[in-house]
Amino acid sequence: MAQISLNSLMNNNAPTYSPAAVQPFRDELTVAGFTELLTPAGVDAALDRDDDKLTLVVLNSVCGCAAGKARPGVLVSMLNDTVPDQYVTVFAGMEKEAVNHFREKYLAGITPSSPNIALFSNGKLVHLLQRYQVEGKTAGDIAQELITVYNRACTKKNTPEEQEKLKIHIENKYQVKIGSLNA
Repeated sequence: MAQISLNSLMNNNAPTYSPAAVQPFRDELTVAGFTELLTPAGVDAALDRDDDKLTLVVLNSVCGCAAGKARPGVLVSMLNDTVPDQYVTVFAGMEKEAVNHFREKYLAGITPSSPNIALFSNGKLVHLLQRYQVEGKTAGDIAQELITVYNRACTKKNTPEEQEKLKIHIENKYQVKIGSLNA
């Protein structure tokens, strides 16, 4: 008799949402330079490093606090003069094996939440904003908290060209006008 696993029977590793429905939420970050982590191996390749580079991870989500606070706040933080070396994202409810691996290996002992925004260096957590911390803040508050962390921990300098390209993306996406963050 053939063996059928409970996961395959219940399709627990299948995406929770329609890929077409989440694509705009993915694009919001990938258009700005984020790399998607789709597998556990991809998560390890991005985070299990020993090069002193800082990696910002956004555990993306379909929820309202991701849409109105986390993603816009992260994007605005990227306008800072000093920024992480690498930006990556993994999507809750979609790449379930990658998300579970990220949570179990890199956020061990921390209550799972999404969205969350985490900064890593050499595979170690430097800073974390969990959902409950995102919910109580504005996008501007999130950007400012991340900028404070970048100024303390990061060394990569943003180029004016990168800042201008991102500024145009943010202004078009959110229909806002952004002044200088560094004035």
